[in-house]
Amino acid sequence: MEVTARAPGKIILSGEHAVVHGSTSVAASINRYTYVTFRLPPSSECDGLLILHLKDMGLKFSWPIDRIKEAVANFGSHTPLGPKSCPKECVKCLASLVEEQQIPEANIAIASGIIFFLWLYTCIHGYRSATVTVSSELPLGSGLGSSAAFCISLSGALLAQSSSISLDPRKNDWLAFDESELDLVNKWAFEGEKIIHGKPSGIDNTVSTYGHMIKFRSGDLTRLKSSMPLKMMITNTRVGRNTKALVAGVSERIMRHPDAMTSVFSAVDSISNELVMIIQSTATDEISLTEKEEKLEELIEMNQGLLQCMGVSHASIETVLQTTLKYKLSSKLTGAGGGGCVLTLLPTLLSSTVIDKVMAELKSCGFECFTAGIGGNGVEICFGS
Repeated sequence: MEVTARAPGKIILSGEHAVVHGSTSVAASINRYTYVTFRLPPSSECDGLLILHLKDMGLKFSWPIDRIKEAVANFGSHTPLGPKSCPKECVKCLASLVEEQQIPEANIAIASGIIFFLWLYTCIHGYRSATVTVSSELPLGSGLGSSAAFCISLSGALLAQSSSISLDPRKNDWLAFDESELDLVNKWAFEGEKIIHGKPSGIDNTVSTYGHMIKFRSGDLTRLKSSMPLKMMITNTRVGRNTKALVAGVSERIMRHPDAMTSVFSAVDSISNELVMIIQSTATDEISLTEKEEKLEELIEMNQGLLQCMGVSHASIETVLQTTLKYKLSSKLTGAGGGGCVLTLLPTLLSSTVIDKVMAELKSCGFECFTAGIGGNGVEICFGS
């Protein structure tokens, strides 16, 4: 028996950076996923190894179960129902196990995620042989919540094969967890986000767990559901960015222009709240849907203008904006900025020919483009044999 979990990535529809300074932010799931397949071998096949296969990277790691036990046994027994933080000393012990795998320098950023994998696995399943395979449709480090989707799908797959989750393995389809089970998956994954990011906001893992949309302000998360279909083109500029430096740059701008930046953040807050009102209102016909989409386009343009005021745009982002504007499409950066990804709203009545043209032009600039549905389901499970 094996189980596969899939968890969606996320986008920030509005409010990035400003949310750090008290404004409202809106995030949503996208229908591109990270998949984790977990297989416990029959007792006759047990070889005393825990194997992690990162399919997209062509990397495979394995650890003798006894070595893992030696590293973590002093830090408590496995408790799947009680998510707990990995102690600093345990992180160091697990880091030593990861270092022994000699991860290629180009992939060294994944080390913290592997530490979480080892911690989570022993907490939920103790010291048993298994093979865990990971694949993803999300580009790494581009602001689409790839680390959270990894943590959520990993937590979902491991918990689905534990006594703490009650799903019917006979149903050969994607299955949803119940509310309390989702809460458990989310809490475990947040522990992973802490190992990977230090002080995560909780936005990414919450969106990946529950799906749909969330509104976030001053530490309060409110789950939302859209009453209108939303489709976006997502352009990955392939330009890496330093999130900490970008956040620091905004803070420095506040010190130089406190009154102006206060007004910028207030405007972002208004945009986020109006966006929520629009996506939750009902469109009764094609005309009202078009009107709502036109309002969203204006809000997207205004939000991008305010992000430019914060100093977090980039030449690559501006290239995407200018290209989509030629086709009368509205775009904004999503996430930290300084590169990363750009969102473009694709209206319902927009022809596929136009979409193909704009995507071809962006790809000719060296960017990666794909379309995605916005606001779908969160983490789901599928059982196989």
